[in-house]
Amino acid sequence: MPAELDKLLAQRLSQHNTDSLTTAAQAVLRRLLSGSSFIHRTLTQQPALLAEFTDPKQLSGALQQQADIQIQQVALDEAAVFARLRQYRNAQLCRILAADILQLQSITTSLTQVSQLADQLINTAYQWAYQHLAAQWGTPLDEAGQPMPLLILGMGKLGGAELNFSSDIDLIFTYPANGDTQGGRRSCEHQQFFTRLGQKIIAALHQVTADGFVYRVDMRLRPFGDSGPLVLSFAAMEDYYQEQGREWERYAMLKARVLNPDASHSRELQQLLRPFIYRRYIDFSAIESLRRMKQQIEQENRRLNRRDNIKLGAGGIREVEFVVQTLQLIRGGRIPALQQQSLLRSLEVLQQEHILTASQVQQLREDYLWLRQVEQALQGLDDKQTQTLPQDELERAQLLAALQLDSWPLLQSRIDTAMQRIHQQFKQVIDSGEEADAQDVSLGKLIWDSEQTPAELAPQLDWLNEADAIGLISQLQQFKQDCQRRSVGPRGRDYLAKLLPLLLHMLQQQHCQAAVLSRVLLVFGQIVTRTAYLELLFENSAALQQLVLLCNRSGWLAEQLARYPMLLDELIDPAQLYQIANQADYAARLRQHMLRVDSQDLELQMETLRQYKQAQQLRIAAADITGVMPLMKVSDHLSWLAEAMVAQVVELAWQQMTARYGTPEGCSDSDKGLAVIAYGKLGGLELGYGSDLDLVFVHSCTSQGVTDGERSIDAMQFYLKLVQRVLHLCTTRTSSGVLYEVDTRLRPSGNAGLLAIHIDTYAEYLQQQAWTWEHQALVRARAIYGTDALCQRFAQIRQQIIGLSRQPQKLREDVVQMRHKLRQHHGETSDDPKHSAGGIIDLEFISQYLVLAHGAAYPALYQYTDNIRILDAAAQAGLLAANDVLQLQQAYQLLRGAGHRQTLAPATLPAADELAQAKIVVEQVWLRLFNASAT
Repeated sequence: MPAELDKLLAQRLSQHNTDSLTTAAQAVLRRLLSGSSFIHRTLTQQPALLAEFTDPKQLSGALQQQADIQIQQVALDEAAVFARLRQYRNAQLCRILAADILQLQSITTSLTQVSQLADQLINTAYQWAYQHLAAQWGTPLDEAGQPMPLLILGMGKLGGAELNFSSDIDLIFTYPANGDTQGGRRSCEHQQFFTRLGQKIIAALHQVTADGFVYRVDMRLRPFGDSGPLVLSFAAMEDYYQEQGREWERYAMLKARVLNPDASHSRELQQLLRPFIYRRYIDFSAIESLRRMKQQIEQENRRLNRRDNIKLGAGGIREVEFVVQTLQLIRGGRIPALQQQSLLRSLEVLQQEHILTASQVQQLREDYLWLRQVEQALQGLDDKQTQTLPQDELERAQLLAALQLDSWPLLQSRIDTAMQRIHQQFKQVIDSGEEADAQDVSLGKLIWDSEQTPAELAPQLDWLNEADAIGLISQLQQFKQDCQRRSVGPRGRDYLAKLLPLLLHMLQQQHCQAAVLSRVLLVFGQIVTRTAYLELLFENSAALQQLVLLCNRSGWLAEQLARYPMLLDELIDPAQLYQIANQADYAARLRQHMLRVDSQDLELQMETLRQYKQAQQLRIAAADITGVMPLMKVSDHLSWLAEAMVAQVVELAWQQMTARYGTPEGCSDSDKGLAVIAYGKLGGLELGYGSDLDLVFVHSCTSQGVTDGERSIDAMQFYLKLVQRVLHLCTTRTSSGVLYEVDTRLRPSGNAGLLAIHIDTYAEYLQQQAWTWEHQALVRARAIYGTDALCQRFAQIRQQIIGLSRQPQKLREDVVQMRHKLRQHHGETSDDPKHSAGGIIDLEFISQYLVLAHGAAYPALYQYTDNIRILDAAAQAGLLAANDVLQLQQAYQLLRGAGHRQTLAPATLPAADELAQAKIVVEQVWLRLFNASAT
């Protein structure tokens, strides 16, 4: 035993009364205390357990008979119930762990016991909470007049009765039908009763007290995730899964198990869900979406470098689950025996049906159970939810003691061998069946391996002139020398030796110039020490082809890929890369991404937001640069993406603020009393790559009271802090950059004004104090987040202000003066499509002037916030000739396209004479409207 562990053990033994223990019992105690801090802590808190834990026979007997939690003895006193649940949980978990360490039972028995304990604790909390609420609100009754249950679906490993030792529990709450409670002091709707019941169950399990907690409860797998209701009726559940259920939710539902089944309702629920989960045929339609899930798993492993994570790393526990559940999803509709939650029983069926061989099943089972045994011991060290092998020597020694092993290298070797075998089967489960054509890479091998000079090798590159060929080879040789100076391991060098010749062959096929190699090597330079990405590009020739294509088209895209290598995962499937989301999909896909993130891990939440945005923006840019998506749609998609991101950020900020301070009076998760108003490019649905967001935050809270949390604050202060949190989440720079730069200077009184302003104060300011330029900005403003009522209130204010009658000459003077100030501030260069004379700003000012000057007479002018439709309305009102409008719209699209191309690919800018002609069109209309110099 290491000296450090020996010292720790002596310290722990001194805290227990061992005088009455036999020599054998003391030896048992030493084994237990060496392998778990959690057992030591529990024995300290509950010393009556000491005799039982040190007697293997007595311990085995206690495990055979599950004790009664005896909640009835403490009646309905909440504090006493919470204490009893937690003390019982700790004692029972330690019994299971002690039996593991003493090797009194198999790991399968241990997993079953942990799951049975969870069922018992959850059901006890449910029965107590139901009784508590029914006394106050009455009882919900079904059609037969019997008490209606809240059915609790256990998901994941809990559903499969294979729960981790120290795990979150994923739950979904549902009830049979709507109605009203009966027999209580007051009555309420079933939805309200069961929502309260769900909240009370969560508190009983999740809340941290002096005795700890029972389980961390995660409800994000329910329909609509965090933004959905806590409980749903059967009918609402059925509607959701029939109309909106996605493949990943089918995958999750495979493990769903009713934890509190009854005679009729649980069977009804299972029949309701089964058609969503399983298809009546061999479901090969699911393969593509499962491939994408597999890619996401591998992408996450590369991004987070989870080499020591026995659950999430390559070949970890999750990959075994993926193998089994994928085959269940594909074939479960035709093989009813596969329609079950247990992974181990499903493996047996897969063997019986000859879907997997006996040797495959045996090896997967052995490797899976070995990793679960290590996981059980790892989490039992200190009752922490972790699957990452420790780096600390003392923790390693404790883990070895718990597993009864003597050598860390031996343990590491056994784990590595098991994970390698699992990963091989994981990669084979959903094989695309596409073999890359044999590539003629002899030329690339010659150049990569040769010691000849670039001039001597140049004639080999017959698609380039001599100077370009020498330049390309020089770059390649310089890159090779740079790699030799860096810490690129043997595996990385092997992949480079195979990858670079393949790359050169693709450059030859696409007749790329040396500049393209420079861009690709910029990306390679960032990943040479991350072998997983080199492997990705070598084993997925489609991804490498897309990399070459995008680097050929855009230097900006090459820089993005080099800065954020995780974007390379987006290139794996070209069909998916160019399959752009629709407006609703951006939010739905983002919610799916966020479900995989620990709600307590703020840093990872921020990283995930940024990575999602970058991945979606890459897809939009790829479709843009290759002509798959027209210009007007590019800005639409960039704007829709930003709206989804803002909505998610507000949700996260709200959760963080309410957890700390409580909720303002009259507000809830579904009605936060906050709206986000987008101005400028986002308001006009004309966002570009890298655009800032011009946002204004308004609220409807009139309460002078305080929030209802333990650390309550004034409601107005709450909204100020909420907006500050939103800005922090957006603008903090992480390793994945910032989410968006946010400009709030368009709020009333600018930088001197409040970040969050009441909607009525906002209206009053615009009515009485705002400048003409602020009314101009309102033309392009729209609500992108908030309840329907608050968004409609903003629309009324916007209509009221824009629809005011204005003095035409004064309005023209104000607009011209503001245009002059902008030009002085930004300067004027002829190649600037935005600020130069006749540029985008001039055209936007023309639209804004027409709306403000004539909105009172023609409301259709301000129905939309984008310039194209405003110009259409101007033509229909007779304010501009139809030909002028057509030319202005064409000029606007050309100038905006030039703005995109300046970012993505300056070499593809429209011809100078085209841009000049477009500006002339705008200048001519400007002069006619303002009767003044365009400058």
